[in-house]
Amino acid sequence: MTDLNVTQLGRVVDAPESPEAAVLERVPNPQSDTLYLARFVAPEFTSLCPVTGQPDFAHLVIDYAPGDWLIESKSLKLYLTSFRNHGSFHEDCTVKIGRKIVEIAQPRWLRIGGYWYPRGGIPIDVFWQTGAPPEGLWLPDQGVPAYRGRG
Repeated sequence: MTDLNVTQLGRVVDAPESPEAAVLERVPNPQSDTLYLARFVAPEFTSLCPVTGQPDFAHLVIDYAPGDWLIESKSLKLYLTSFRNHGSFHEDCTVKIGRKIVEIAQPRWLRIGGYWYPRGGIPIDVFWQTGAPPEGLWLPDQGVPAYRGRG
């Protein structure tokens, strides 16, 4: 496991200008024979409204059951940061992130919850998963309450 084949970890890396320019990386999973859940939480995710250009904010919760690969967390942070100047609707951002992680890490299972703060007075929550969770997977609640100020 000495050659992780990552290009960003341990290096100074500028924030990518777009999700398409971002490099999401993976590393070998040393526990690939074990069914478990890994969770990433991004409580300050930001993107732009594609119509007004105004910022949109979300609390993202990404749960996945790794297979042979893990998502390298620094590259995920940079990938998520790349949305700050990206205009896209809530649904597109949420599903795009989930699909990109699936493409790179090829997990046994993944779900993403995008808990978006109100736009025009209406919070929009977006949920996507790859299918039914594997039998025996401990699946805790995502822990984000229905909108009441998200407090």
